[in-house]
Amino acid sequence: MRAAAVCHDAPVDLEETLLPGVGVRYQLQTRAGDLLALVMRREGSAEIAVYDRRDPDRARSVIRLDAEEVDAVAEVLGAPRLTQRFADLSREVPGLESGRFALRPDSPFAGRSLGDTRARTLTGCSIVAIVRDTDVVPSPGPADLLRAGDVLVAIGSQTGLEQLDRRLAGAA
Repeated sequence: MRAAAVCHDAPVDLEETLLPGVGVRYQLQTRAGDLLALVMRREGSAEIAVYDRRDPDRARSVIRLDAEEVDAVAEVLGAPRLTQRFADLSREVPGLESGRFALRPDSPFAGRSLGDTRARTLTGCSIVAIVRDTDVVPSPGPADLLRAGDVLVAIGSQTGLEQLDRRLAGAA
């Protein structure tokens, strides 16, 4: 599966591969031309490999991190691992998808409670976390206040996630 992650002004091509029973492998080529692979293991550890530019099958170096080290690096990079765990779960259950939705300042739900979105009732999706800067609100309740810039992590069907995206944008 390929995903385009937008970093600064240009998208970064990020290739994602499910490794059944192991975890998920992410691969990207940096703008400097380095090939980087990251394997996130189910138990929380990770391996980071930088491949030789001349021989993409040969790793120049591999760094192994235990779960605590992964958490520390994720904290520094501002990528809460909780949202990744939900994404991993959704790949293992057929028909279940995960999505991340940035709440724009012009969203009708900025400044309102999560319950006001009626996400589960109208789209069948469950909002399982709110990411605010480097903080994560896991299992938010209907009274949790939403702010512009929050990233809502949801699980549901592909159709439901599309409906939720439109709803959060004020289009539905």
